[in-house]
Amino acid sequence: MRNFPPERIICLTEETVETLYLLGEQDRIVGVTGYAVRPPAVRKEKERVAAFTSAKIDKILSLKPDLVLAFSDLQAEIVADLIKNGVAVMAYNQRDIVGILSMIRHLGATVGVGEKAESLASSYEKRLADLRNLEKHDVRPRVYFEEWDSPMITGIKWVSELVEIAGGTDVFSTLSSNEAATDRIVTSSDVIEAAPDIIIASWCGKKLRPEAFREREGWAAIPAVQKNYIYEVKSPLILQPGPAALTDGVNKLVQIFSFGDHGSQLKKLKD
Repeated sequence: MRNFPPERIICLTEETVETLYLLGEQDRIVGVTGYAVRPPAVRKEKERVAAFTSAKIDKILSLKPDLVLAFSDLQAEIVADLIKNGVAVMAYNQRDIVGILSMIRHLGATVGVGEKAESLASSYEKRLADLRNLEKHDVRPRVYFEEWDSPMITGIKWVSELVEIAGGTDVFSTLSSNEAATDRIVTSSDVIEAAPDIIIASWCGKKLRPEAFREREGWAAIPAVQKNYIYEVKSPLILQPGPAALTDGVNKLVQIFSFGDHGSQLKKLKD
């Protein structure tokens, strides 16, 4: 690393971008993933140097970063190329709420604002604890969260945890700890048998088509389909393991669980 704390940072995923902005350290960012949309200002202020599994290595090198922030084995090839070129890389691998909070604390300490990061992470912990403690009905809605439609992939651990915190029951919670998406594939028969009360879709980069669920063979028997309790949570809100999921993402789940027959399962959350 050329400088410590790092003065020139490139973020290859959305969550580290948002975290640095929330910590007031956005001036350190010199390049971001093309998927970064939070806060909205990032789209105008920062140069885009990568997608998710691909990156403009020459462009990244030209920006002379002190540190590149990456995520998981999914970016292993990018990381390897950068390391071969002498770039310092920190690859996070958070897959649950505890991991998200640890990322925030670690990143804050890395840029020299550990106390501010601790305060931010603690505020999220309190918020989630308050949500857990809201008065709920005895019967929680059974929820099928679909991360992708073909093949059908159910939600990862932090999504499953947020469903539970918001007042639902993830019908495939036992699969959520599987880090690889291929290990969270479910079949139509699996979902029909699970009989969810609510279906939530978050197809990354693809708009929800509620009719797609009604067109699936045998799905007319599913309570969520019968009552049209099919909702969308935009992927930037729930599928990036960072601040968005712990704030707007979980808030959207609370809102969804407050509708229809499954409404009143949560009291209205007071800010």
